[in-house]
Amino acid sequence: MTQKNKPSKKAASKAVKKSTKGSKKGKTLLGSLSQTHGKEEKCQPTTLDQIWGDKGSTKYGTVDVNEYVRKLENMNTSDLQSHAHKMGLIPVDDRVTITKKLVYEFKTYISGFRKPDQKLSSIPPISNEAKKILDEGR
Repeated sequence: MTQKNKPSKKAASKAVKKSTKGSKKGKTLLGSLSQTHGKEEKCQPTTLDQIWGDKGSTKYGTVDVNEYVRKLENMNTSDLQSHAHKMGLIPVDDRVTITKKLVYEFKTYISGFRKPDQKLSSIPPISNEAKKILDEGR
């Protein structure tokens, strides 16, 4: 009777394997993490439209890359081709190629709206010794 109550070696090893499978689900993937730099991003307007209040969401409907990619993933192939045509791209049959081109065009469009503020830094004066070295080349 004591032998019937003991689990077999196979059952014990299966229980160990099940517990290790569950531990993999709790780990976060490296691709899902993002890094921040802690700086406040103040952007300088580059066009008159931006000065008048255009935030860049008029052409594509958003300024977030992840949101735009989700929007493209939800489109079927014919909608994706018509969207590419509206954006000025030649639509091809390959969905991956169209998506890559559209995301690239989106990023270049958005980068025009995110010109960072540039602070003019003062140039330190050049010492007399450095001036002598630079004058040797004349």
